[in-house]
Amino acid sequence: MFPLQRGRRLRTNESIRSLVRETSLSPSDFMFPMFIAEGENVQVEIPSMPGIFRRSIDLTVKEVLELFDLGIRAVNIYVKVSENLKDNTGKEAWNKDGLMQNAIRAIKTACPEMIVMPDVALDPYSIYGHDGIITNGDVENDSTNDALVKMAVSHAEAGADFVAPSDMMDGRVLRLRQGLDAAGFNNVGIMSYSAKYASAFYGPFRDALDSAPREADVVVPKDKKTYQMDYANRIEAIKEALWDVEEGADMVMVKPGIAYLDIVREVKNAVNVPVTVYHVSGEYAMIKAAAERGWLDNDKIMMEQLMCIKRAGASLISTYFAKEAAIILNQK
Repeated sequence: MFPLQRGRRLRTNESIRSLVRETSLSPSDFMFPMFIAEGENVQVEIPSMPGIFRRSIDLTVKEVLELFDLGIRAVNIYVKVSENLKDNTGKEAWNKDGLMQNAIRAIKTACPEMIVMPDVALDPYSIYGHDGIITNGDVENDSTNDALVKMAVSHAEAGADFVAPSDMMDGRVLRLRQGLDAAGFNNVGIMSYSAKYASAFYGPFRDALDSAPREADVVVPKDKKTYQMDYANRIEAIKEALWDVEEGADMVMVKPGIAYLDIVREVKNAVNVPVTVYHVSGEYAMIKAAAERGWLDNDKIMMEQLMCIKRAGASLISTYFAKEAAIILNQK
């Protein structure tokens, strides 16, 4: 039968396509992950992440102001901790005058409306590169949670809007909510890394912070698979996200991004809170490497992947492409 319905009528030109487009992107959809280093006027490019830098606090603040002018409204911050400050307790993580705490204060002073979500995990502070305290050859869950509460409260005291636990300890969202409330920070939110997979896509990130598991003079896990999720699992991600919402998470996160869009949609359908997706360092690095060789168009692939993440159900996308994408969107 001759077709009465012709899908191509709605694809005739860009004006029509824009009228019926189901998903859109704006700079406010993005959160920019930032790496912070000690010192002043320090800016060191991360070799495996072209265009991404470790910056000292002064230059971080300058970058934050530029991001805000572009329409980006959230930053997720991480610190590169000096080796002499690392131990197995992670105590530097709740130093009120630590690098993270000073960075939060500086950003909020310079740009009060920028939403600051500091990372809550012990791996940057650990001599073993793990997200928690090593006891008897394993990451000890409950003592790690005690440390995370101290860390989160110190972030709140410094001015953080949300804390972002990325550690994957059992029960930590409830403990963080209780600890923040007890300290008087009822309005500080929790963006929980709920479905964080044990992924090989994190390699460049660990280069940036020197936070990979390392050889030690005691028995330690060789990887993070006892607490990060098995990438073969789907139902487990839904369970973890639901648990975190029940424990008080204001947002949940799926990490990584593009390779896990099925999980993004499943979690989006299951929860009643915003879903954040982390478009991770390895996904960024692959596009940059292919673009440098002329195999892919950086801007087109970047925008396509970000749109696909949004289409899958992301309310917020944490991406190293945030600034590049915002510049393109602002030119339209």
